[in-house]
Amino acid sequence: MKLLSGNSNRPLAEAIATCLDMRLTNADVKRFLDKEVWVEIKENVRGEDVFVIQPTSFPANDNVMELLVSIDALRRASAARITAVIPYFGYARQDRKPGPRTPISAKLLANLITEAGADRVLTMDLHAGQIQGFFDIPTDNLFASPVLVRDIEESLVAKGEKIMVVSPDVGGVVRARAHAKRLGVPLGIIDKRREKAGVSEVMNVIGEVEGYHCVLVDDIVDSAGTLCHAAKALRDGGATGVSAYVAHGVLSGPAVERITNSVLETVVITDSIAASEAVKNCSKIRQVSIAPLLAEAINRINKEESVSVLFD
Repeated sequence: MKLLSGNSNRPLAEAIATCLDMRLTNADVKRFLDKEVWVEIKENVRGEDVFVIQPTSFPANDNVMELLVSIDALRRASAARITAVIPYFGYARQDRKPGPRTPISAKLLANLITEAGADRVLTMDLHAGQIQGFFDIPTDNLFASPVLVRDIEESLVAKGEKIMVVSPDVGGVVRARAHAKRLGVPLGIIDKRREKAGVSEVMNVIGEVEGYHCVLVDDIVDSAGTLCHAAKALRDGGATGVSAYVAHGVLSGPAVERITNSVLETVVITDSIAASEAVKNCSKIRQVSIAPLLAEAINRINKEESVSVLFD
């Protein structure tokens, strides 16, 4: 078995390698002067089971090309099997046509990964579960919930906080309900209307939140407008405090500033996306690692064992 990393999230790849008591395969992943991607694998991978660890986060297009070129290089080097490990699947929010003459970019990316030569995909908390069906190769969609729930228990429940899990929008109710069930706590919902991209308006809190520390649960935090508006609505509704637990911390544009100035006490994200300096320096944002979970999945795939236990 071999592990290969692009430049998207080297710290996560190194953490996965440490969990597996392995080292990353020696490879050059660099740019020419015109910014074309170049990959050169520096050791023999013939007949190997290779896992390419590369989230397709910002800059999404560069990281997608790194992934595709890495897969192509491995295929041409006669790797026996290539698994694309994509902890954060960029373009996942483009999973359908929102209007006429628009693309379904998530499907296009799935096609590109398959055509490049990947034999299977390992990802986590896809924005839309049906994206698994865009692939014609085996695709495992893990969930960060075991890691996030464990942190909620250690950071909030163990300190005696009275918890309610809240979905920041109707679309995330299934995810929030799963967290609430794991924790054995009530579920609340924010009824939200989005006027335009990047701007969210919180309309109504569904559920009696007074006296509870509310835990907002979502798959992606991008501009943080939804979370910050939801947190304010919950505090206005009588919540004693508000925290947020999110699988993927995209945190683009004004996100860090919004979180800093919001009523949110803390925002916990996974390390599926490498943290920027602004994120690292924000006292309200904290990362928990999914490296052990991904390492276990990689180990099971390599040994031809079931990964279904990781979905429980």
